Amino acid sequence: MRLPFTRPRSFTIIRLTARDAAVLEGLHREDFSRPWSAAEFEGLIAQPTVFGYIAVPDGRPRHEAVGFVLARLAAGEAEILTVAVSRACRRLGLGRRLMDAVLRDLHAQRAEALFLEVDETNAPAIALYRRLGFAEVGRREGYYQHAGGSRTGALVMRRDLR
Repeated sequence: MRLPFTRPRSFTIIRLTARDAAVLEGLHREDFSRPWSAAEFEGLIAQPTVFGYIAVPDGRPRHEAVGFVLARLAAGEAEILTVAVSRACRRLGLGRRLMDAVLRDLHAQRAEALFLEVDETNAPAIALYRRLGFAEVGRREGYYQHAGGSRTGALVMRRDLR
């Protein structure tokens, strides 16, 4: 029996499909003041250059995913479009495992570089990306709008893959 206040510790990372769009929308809603809709996710996933992964607690159906990453690869360069992990499952290494899945995929496809933008106030994410070998290569002022209208900048980060 699983106690209601405990978090599962074992997860499977699965390549996402268009049928995951509704769960992606729900996870995205937790973190972003302007979350993407299921239709927007479906449209992105339908593009041949877009791919991603979901994290599902072992033994649970995929519609109970607790995290995801969505990426795009074109002309040898890739970008992380968005990534989210449920608040209830943070600090369990899921962000790292999701990013590792993307990096493995990109290495197999012989991509040259991976870019991403991260809110300059998101210290845990910035620390993760630095541990993964990303370096800051630029800034976008006022890129993220938060509830209440405040804005923060984005760090543009890059990791060379070759």
